[in-house]
Amino acid sequence: AVGGSGGARGTRAARELWLSQLDEPPRPRKGMERKPLCVRRTKGSEIVFGVAPCSLALSQSRREPFRLFLKQSSGSRRLLMSEFALQATARGVPVLRVQPRELDALCGGQVHQGVCLEATPLRFKSLEEAETPHLGDEEGRKRRLVWLVLEHIQDPMNLGALLRSAYFLGVDRVVTSRRNSCPLTPTVSKASAGAAEVFDVYSTDDLQSFLKAKTAEGWEVVGTVSKPEDVEDVPVISCLDFQWNKPVIIVIGSEGEGLSLETQLLCHRMLAIPPGRALHPGIESLNVSVATGILLHSICSQKQRHGD
Repeated sequence: AVGGSGGARGTRAARELWLSQLDEPPRPRKGMERKPLCVRRTKGSEIVFGVAPCSLALSQSRREPFRLFLKQSSGSRRLLMSEFALQATARGVPVLRVQPRELDALCGGQVHQGVCLEATPLRFKSLEEAETPHLGDEEGRKRRLVWLVLEHIQDPMNLGALLRSAYFLGVDRVVTSRRNSCPLTPTVSKASAGAAEVFDVYSTDDLQSFLKAKTAEGWEVVGTVSKPEDVEDVPVISCLDFQWNKPVIIVIGSEGEGLSLETQLLCHRMLAIPPGRALHPGIESLNVSVATGILLHSICSQKQRHGD
């Protein structure tokens, strides 16, 4: 009887202990605790993230790389991570294998695809650094050069998408206004699928003076507009009807306001994309990067047909 009573008390105590632990998180086994990686960043550095931006940043040497962070991977991703490690080692860049949550912390929760690179930032180039094509003779004036000029693009995702389209479609140069514009951040590089790592982007403090100078050199300056009825004193045509036989600058305005009035008045023509149906109020325009891709394809396809 005594033994039976003791067994009952033991069973009851075990049950109470089990119930008391239901709301407690499981305790890690001894030796399994792992402190998160604490990264002390190099002064002036930033974190590039994503497979294409990091790979191109390492191969192009336009940035100074400090450290490469790779996700601890297995299976098919293991080969990719090994290739990254070899690429970094060849440049003398230290490689650290880390947990996904540590990569998340490094890039602020962005989609890193298992790769982050600590490196110096990309900078805009000044127009003084650019080689300006000589248009003095007849042959020069007929060259089908296409430059894309961006006025006050502020969203890094839009800027990245614009650079990706410009690079893919064969734009010869991109120029952006320096003030009220997005810098070349790691988010821009990721949104550009790495195009920002290989494609020079120039900037100017005085966009209007730049456009006036190019007009004097014989370039055609073409603006863009989503609502033709809003434009005065500048002819508006469909992008499908635009024909050109000399160097051209396509000017894209900001996401919310479009081109400033001062810039509009410097344009020889304005291009509009004709919609494919009657549009409901409120959805009468395209995202700036989508619209630019359509316009650039329409214009650059003429360049490709002429073999320039």
